[in-house]
Amino acid sequence: MLLSNIKGPEDVRSLGINQLSELADEVRHRIIEVTSKTGGHLSPSLGAADIAIAVLKVFDPLINRIVWDVGHQSYAYKILTGRNEQFDTLRQYGGISGFNNIFESEYDGFGVGHSSTSISAALGIAVAESMKGNNEKMIAIIGDGALTGGMSFEALNHAGHLQKEILVILNDNTMSISKNVGALQNYLSGMLVSKSYNSLKKQIWELSDTHLPSKIRSTFLYGAKKIEESVLNILIPNIIFEDLGFKYVGPIDGHNIPRMVKIFKNVKNNMVGPVFVHVITQKGKGCCFAEKDCTKYHGLGPYSQKTGEVKKSSSTSYSKFFGQTLCDLASKNEKIVAITAAMSEGTGLSIFEEKYPDRFFDVGIAEQHSVTFAGGLALRGFKPFVAVYSTFMQRALDQIIHDIALQKIPVVFCLDRAGLVGEDGATHHGAYDLSFLNFVPNLVVMAPTCAEEFAMMLAFAAEYQDGPVAIRYPRGGVKYRGEPIPPLQLGSSEVLDSCGDENQASKKSIALLGIGSGFNLAHQISQELDGKDVRTIPINARFLKPMDTEMLKKLTDKVDTVITIEENSLKGGFGSTISSFMSSYKIPVFSYGIPDKFIPHGATDILKETISLNKDKILASINEIIAGEQA
Repeated sequence: MLLSNIKGPEDVRSLGINQLSELADEVRHRIIEVTSKTGGHLSPSLGAADIAIAVLKVFDPLINRIVWDVGHQSYAYKILTGRNEQFDTLRQYGGISGFNNIFESEYDGFGVGHSSTSISAALGIAVAESMKGNNEKMIAIIGDGALTGGMSFEALNHAGHLQKEILVILNDNTMSISKNVGALQNYLSGMLVSKSYNSLKKQIWELSDTHLPSKIRSTFLYGAKKIEESVLNILIPNIIFEDLGFKYVGPIDGHNIPRMVKIFKNVKNNMVGPVFVHVITQKGKGCCFAEKDCTKYHGLGPYSQKTGEVKKSSSTSYSKFFGQTLCDLASKNEKIVAITAAMSEGTGLSIFEEKYPDRFFDVGIAEQHSVTFAGGLALRGFKPFVAVYSTFMQRALDQIIHDIALQKIPVVFCLDRAGLVGEDGATHHGAYDLSFLNFVPNLVVMAPTCAEEFAMMLAFAAEYQDGPVAIRYPRGGVKYRGEPIPPLQLGSSEVLDSCGDENQASKKSIALLGIGSGFNLAHQISQELDGKDVRTIPINARFLKPMDTEMLKKLTDKVDTVITIEENSLKGGFGSTISSFMSSYKIPVFSYGIPDKFIPHGATDILKETISLNKDKILASINEIIAGEQA
């Protein structure tokens, strides 16, 4: 067993070239062993294991800083850089992160979690090191999906201009989370299977195997390599990289470790300036079920190590419910179109893609483009629903403000995974959408509490033409109210019957306002307080914008204290808005939500316990408030 003796990168460098493939097999087994228990990003990390080993064989990550794009393909790198013993704690509370984290290891060159950032970060490091007199190569490892992000091309353009020592390794598996789209991806994958390219390459290298004297053969191999490069320049439009100022190398087999090691050594020792190495890999490599369905096994929960069977939730997820409901709406409204940014499966839109392929658009990892693209569609009479995870929509705030809201264009933003998402951690929690949408004029912002209300909000958004609408909803299964709920009207809240005797001389009258999942907590707490000489009024806000100010004004005559609950940052969100309104009426407001800090990874129930955002913690706090004010 080689892996048991690998304590750090130096141990990888000490191995013989013939031992590296054996190490790769052991690393893949370790990844499968752990992720089958913890869940995680299986397919991408299996596919990139050989790249990680080849890079660590040639480069010292403390000198040649290595930046992995997104980071979900870097499990092998984590294992080989001193974290093998901790790997069992992957994505668990208090354990190691599922992404690269500069606070976790000195070998992580840059903290990541969102796509298309690696080249920018590696270039910044390269420039800084150059200014200090260090001209060693800095490395960015980026997937073909992440290369569709505009930020990647901005960085490539700048790197080519600066001509600093940076190596960009493209891990091309022709399959990101959802199948990649776009002209770039088409030519990168198409060139690999072209008959002309492969025939010529085969003939050139077959000639090199002829029985020639070693000195002549060496000269011939050099010439053959030059011929291959010329063929590539003719048959492959790598001019896009050459014109950007990079030396292009590839495509090469990303599972042939000796070949990669040889090329990386040549890049390190002989090539000056920015270099682009194009590597072809198979996502899910070494795991039969992950190879067959790499999308399913891209990121998942625990699964059977033998069969790959994933434990299925007994309830319909918000994502799936969204996709089904949008299909129903689209069957009655042919102007409805759906847009996603490389997340058709994750956002529940795969069902829409299947049913209405001509009305479905996957723009690749390009959230900014998705928003403005939707604006163009809407201006010509269509009704775009843009489905993006809350955390990724942060990247398109400028477009939401200036391209959509300013012009009052009726685009619908569906923000999946709002609130805490669990094991993916700080980079993926949807903790800020209520805050950053709150200050955008002309924007309607809603959050459902149940399946029935979610369906009502989607139907409302489909008909609303006075400007953009945003609906934020959590990860996990939808809850059904199972009883009639009031119709949805713009800016109106749902006030439930008061709990407690309105005629008694109550010592305390409290309004419990919640938005989205926060209301479900508020309702539970109001029932717990019932009968404790406290009268509570549970209120489902429904809307952050426009706020139900008429309801709030009426409330000022009925309550002594207001409690707000939200699964969003307390800074600038729902609670701060209510507090600002109530301040002129001198009514105290106590808000519960996500504190002003980044929340780590871990099971959501554990995370909510640690930040006091569960029923028991909030109830205990409210009881302290009541006791303090009654004293």
